[in-house]
Amino acid sequence: MKRIVEVTDTLYDYICAVSLREPEILARLRAETAKIPLSGMQISPDQGQFMTLLVELIGARRYLEIGVFTGYSTLAVALALPVDGRVVACDVNAEWTAVAQRYWREAGVTAKIDLRLAPAVETLDALLARGAAGTFDLAFIDADKVSYDAYYERALRLVRPGGLIAIDNVLWNGEVANPAANDPDTAALKALNRKLRDDARVSLSLLPLGDGLTLARRRP
Repeated sequence: MKRIVEVTDTLYDYICAVSLREPEILARLRAETAKIPLSGMQISPDQGQFMTLLVELIGARRYLEIGVFTGYSTLAVALALPVDGRVVACDVNAEWTAVAQRYWREAGVTAKIDLRLAPAVETLDALLARGAAGTFDLAFIDADKVSYDAYYERALRLVRPGGLIAIDNVLWNGEVANPAANDPDTAALKALNRKLRDDARVSLSLLPLGDGLTLARRRP
């Protein structure tokens, strides 16, 4: 079975050099985030660009994000959405999302983004209670790993048939393939990966992009 090429630092730099179209405002946000101790939580610029391509491919207008951090993925998608596009962004950290909001304002996309600072399960349950099932085109899960399954189940109800759920960090720096790694985060990701493989409700692809990105399309 042919495997993917090993992406060395040199090759990654080449990939970015020949394909990355990162807007200047996103580059500045990424540079500021790099100074934060937990900067590794931010998605890579090529992954952000891939998500904007997904927006264009499926004609997304409504986007659900679970885990905002400093808002790189939120901003990347908001810039790609049409003028009437809308984002519901879930997070619990006011300090990190304050950074995000500065850049959203500068980019002129604040009106598109509804930031909800509360435990994401509460926000998702409230959306479902208000009749938002099947109204989102794209959802992105990139928050606490032990809650991934709960987020996935709710996101699956919130996206429309044919809508996409993107799930980040599913390779977890390779630890999901380590039988000895069974800390709560790794165990939760292993369990979700196994579940997704057999979930007939979705079409599925796990991409070795960034730290692993699973795309699950809700079947009609």
